[in-house]
Amino acid sequence: MYPTRRNVVAVKGVETTARQTVRLRRARCLFVYWQDNRLVFFNFATRQVVSGQTLSCDVLNFFSKWRTPEQAVAQFADYSQISVRLSLIQLERHGLLLRQGSSQATLDNRIAREWSPWLPEAGFHFATKDARYIPRNLSHAQLRSLLPKTPQPTFFKSIRKAKKLSLPRRDLPNDEFIRVLMARGTHRRFTDEPLDFESVSQLLSLVWGVTGFLYSPLFGRLPLKTSPSAGARHPGEVYLLALRVKGLKAGLYHYHAARHRLELISNEVSGSRASLYCARQRYVAKAAALFIMTAVFPRTMWKYGKPRAYRVVLLDTGHLCQTFCLVATWLGLAPFCTAAFKDTLIENDLQIDGIRESVLYVAGVGLPLK
Repeated sequence: MYPTRRNVVAVKGVETTARQTVRLRRARCLFVYWQDNRLVFFNFATRQVVSGQTLSCDVLNFFSKWRTPEQAVAQFADYSQISVRLSLIQLERHGLLLRQGSSQATLDNRIAREWSPWLPEAGFHFATKDARYIPRNLSHAQLRSLLPKTPQPTFFKSIRKAKKLSLPRRDLPNDEFIRVLMARGTHRRFTDEPLDFESVSQLLSLVWGVTGFLYSPLFGRLPLKTSPSAGARHPGEVYLLALRVKGLKAGLYHYHAARHRLELISNEVSGSRASLYCARQRYVAKAAALFIMTAVFPRTMWKYGKPRAYRVVLLDTGHLCQTFCLVATWLGLAPFCTAAFKDTLIENDLQIDGIRESVLYVAGVGLPLK
């Protein structure tokens, strides 16, 4: 990935690059870090990782704006021409140099522009999309082999020299809230019965629906919901994947929170597709409905221009999901939630760009087995 002063043998593709008038630029969505004794380059937009030499940084720095290979040859005149051209091909192949007009350059430019207030720190969002998941059919021995060899951390912390004070005995009142709170759990088994449309309506209304508005002299009318949101920005959106809902055709819908209505996106849905969304977890296919939670980042980014605000978007989504689980339990349903999902697959089906709006969480319900 870097030029050398010695002559190198030409490889297929070098001559083509030499003849074409191309313009290259360093990827903006780029992390560079040391891992042990290796210098690592990570394009977080494409999730490409490659190790290189420090000289690669000089080449990438030169391409901080659009330049041609010929300009690079002139800049690095101490190195053989073929060596420089070969290095450029390798850097482009690994997503570190981008060709003007390419789809990779378009994606890189969009992320750099749309996320500029939160980059580079919030590049974590793109870096962790489309993760590879452990196959579901591994044996316990195989799964154990993937775990660290050290003992797992303890679940409870105790401060040794601190004074200990016992709290009053827990005497929980026998009321509905406590019963719902104690009954909440994650379900993996459901009946084959369909869900009532009324239950779906209540879930959407009580979790994502607008309960009122707060007037702010600076920001105007701000929506209120049953879950908190930093600055009342409410970046969360939800999409309903209805598989078995009485009175509602199977389909993929967007929920309009202010008007309390569904907007049909597609009728092409199935249990197997739902399972595929959630990294092939088989139980998902048996659910009656999925609730796919996304975030529209500019709503929060517009007010909070520092990368720490990315945290509050995740916190907002967590608030919504816990409210969802409690409401579903109150309705007598069997809820679950999962962070194991295929980002790009879902975003394509939702017809969202994955940049301004991206999927963050998936929840679902069915009817519990008695």
